[in-house]
Amino acid sequence: MPRPLIGITTSDRKSRLAWWFDWFAVWRHGGRPVRLSPSRPRPDRLDGLIIGGGDDIQAHLYDAEVQFDVRVDPERDELELTLLERFIPQQTPVLGICRGAQLINIHLGGTLDPDIYTTHEGLKQRRTVLPRKTVDIVGDSKLHRFLGVTWCRVNSLHHQAVNHAGEGVDIVARDRDGLVQGIESRNHDFLIGVQWHPEWLIFNRPQQRLINALVRAAKRHLSKHD
Repeated sequence: MPRPLIGITTSDRKSRLAWWFDWFAVWRHGGRPVRLSPSRPRPDRLDGLIIGGGDDIQAHLYDAEVQFDVRVDPERDELELTLLERFIPQQTPVLGICRGAQLINIHLGGTLDPDIYTTHEGLKQRRTVLPRKTVDIVGDSKLHRFLGVTWCRVNSLHHQAVNHAGEGVDIVARDRDGLVQGIESRNHDFLIGVQWHPEWLIFNRPQQRLINALVRAAKRHLSKHD
């Protein structure tokens, strides 16, 4: 079977190093990664989709007050919402990473906490690509099955988080501060969002199992539509 084609959304200005981690995470598990950004052509089909990390999402998309001290990317928001609208109904496997998890929740009618450090008094700032934060996973969830653990250590690069879950969305992971760290859809076989960056944790077995699960789901999707 050929490698399944897995789109990975990014901004147009993403660094080569960050893209290399995205590319390698998918390629090492048997996928064929393709970069999707506002200025790049979109393929006619995808076997899997990763909504990647990046800038804040426009506040009006989840009825929040506009913050003027953050960077947004309206063209990327439009691209990713269009991709979700197209591929979710096709049961295409989708993984949201950091911002991607938030965007999936917004697409399904949920909301965000626009700045966790202003809404949670005394919250310790953790911004690191290293696995320094502990996350608890809900048992019997899809995320638990794919990771193979009930808790894990993850990195943390976000200042926003899922607040109210969207339609058909279950909150399946939280950190020890109570912030949402993982979501999944009850209505799809593989529609999952994690607030951390598994692609940076290349030696972390649970995180690599998550990427591997996406690629395997993409292979099954490819075989059904070949």
